[in-house]
Formats: sequence, C-alpha cells, structure tokens
Amino acid sequence: MFDRRELDAILRVYGRMVARGDWRDYAIDGLSDRAVFSVYRRTSEYPLYRIEKLPANARRQGAWSILAPGGAILKRGHDLSALLRFFDRKRFSVIG
Repeated sequence: MFDRRELDAILRVYGRMVARGDWRDYAIDGLSDRAVFSVYRRTSEYPLYRIEKLPANARRQGAWSILAPGGAILKRGHDLSALLRFFDRKRFSVIG
C-alpha cells in the first residue's frame, strides 16, 4: 500500500485538481502486487487517471506510473514527486 508520505503527496495534487473542478472522486485499491489511486471526474465513469505503485518494477522502470483510461502509460519513474509534476503542467486540461 501507500505509506503516509506518498498518500499525502497524492492527496495534495488531488485537492488542487478538485479545487479547479477537474476531479471529483477517487478510489484507493490495495491489490496483491500493486497499490492504485484512481481519479474520477464522476463516480459512475471509468477513472481519468490511475497512479500506480508497483514495487516489482522499482529497479527497472520505476515503481510509479500514471495510466490513462485505456491503460496507456503516460509517465513512469522512480520518484513520486517528479511523477506528480505531470499534473502541474500549464497546458494540462481535462476534456470532457
């Protein structure tokens, strides 16, 4: 699962996006091989983004990844704070 520091960093980004009106709900899943933080625009939809922690990939591509609704990997890395900067981009906007 996520530790307190990781969850705090994710929830800070989540709070900013909720304040902007882009995100409205989230879910946390603790699977046997990974931890997943899913972000929703509406609760009845598929997640807009999934932030996954997969410890098995920690030495190779990095334990962290951001996935699009179709499962495409948008960003992958070893450092969570660097990965979360993906959502700070000025050009980033949700279409929907």
